[in-house]
Amino acid sequence: MACGRHGAFGPQGQGLSLVEQAPAFGEVGAGVQLGPNVTRILHGWGLQQAVADVAAFPDRLEVRSALSGQLLGTLPLGERALAVYGAPYATIARQDLHALLREAVESLGGIDIDLNTRIASVAPVGERVQVLTHDGRELDASGVLGADGVWSALRRQLVDDGAPRVTGHLAFRAMVPQSDLPAGVRSQVVTAWMGPHFHAVQYPVRRGEWLNVVVIVHGSVVGDPSVWDHSANAGELRVRLANAGGPLLDLVHAIDDWRLWALSDRPPMRSAQEMALGRLALLGDAAHPMRPYLAQGAGMAIEDAQQLSLSLRAHAGDVPAGFNHYAAARWQRNARVQARAIRNGDIFHLQGPMRVARDVSMKLLGDKLLDVPWLYGYNAA
Repeated sequence: MACGRHGAFGPQGQGLSLVEQAPAFGEVGAGVQLGPNVTRILHGWGLQQAVADVAAFPDRLEVRSALSGQLLGTLPLGERALAVYGAPYATIARQDLHALLREAVESLGGIDIDLNTRIASVAPVGERVQVLTHDGRELDASGVLGADGVWSALRRQLVDDGAPRVTGHLAFRAMVPQSDLPAGVRSQVVTAWMGPHFHAVQYPVRRGEWLNVVVIVHGSVVGDPSVWDHSANAGELRVRLANAGGPLLDLVHAIDDWRLWALSDRPPMRSAQEMALGRLALLGDAAHPMRPYLAQGAGMAIEDAQQLSLSLRAHAGDVPAGFNHYAAARWQRNARVQARAIRNGDIFHLQGPMRVARDVSMKLLGDKLLDVPWLYGYNAA
């Protein structure tokens, strides 16, 4: 959660307090795909080299049958992404992305980072916002931005639309050094494996030295769904994928350490008021949690941040106007991406005759189905 301490959020971030409930910026064992719409922004922030130092840049996306291993379709990335969209397609470890963004924030100066702090309440009072922490401290701000995830506490005050919906989908995640894997399952490309009621995605991270793998199945977890990270039983996943073809099954059997995330989301946004009202605003999953079937959760948060910066600069000294401009500029695109991600999940998990029809279409149309120009060509500048 970010709080503007002075008259408004500063043009380069000055005058901000960043409040984080975690005691430290710890390791999060997962990967992130960054399309050209996202890397374009990161480059504009001066982070091109920082990303290049830690990311991988796959030259293609392959879609395969999870049952047979057969190649269904290919989308060239690499040089094509640069030629068509003017920015690369990158894959990166979430921890590495967090680290380079944090270093960029710290280099700006004038920003307080307050760890191990939870927000108890946020109350607009006149032209200010009073923020009360759980340990009894009071913060005074000109505006408050909630970027506290799908189970956002600030959202309850801004929208009050109840808890997120549990999707009934579970994500088994792993990230391992490629040197620890058998040669036959190592990979430097993005591969999506489609099966009935499940799919898997793998891609390189950390300059290609590690492999990130996620397998999404139907099911539920025991306990609090807001606890997003659970230990997982490798044997359970292997049983669930018993009908998978050799290559995917070989990969799953080569990995013993998995984490389990229960996926929750909300319906696609319906109005700008779900992102901002007065001196309160939301960003990323707090505003528009989405399913991972378009690989744009982190991307939409970064697009939000870019637009927020532009809107606050355009309305310098008027935080409510800046927040309203930001929400108006972002909500429809976020809603479109949310809806497309839900649709993709349905397509990925088809079974029976519909699965066969999907596979035939993929073979015939290939990159025409896989490329998303309206998504990757977007420029938030």
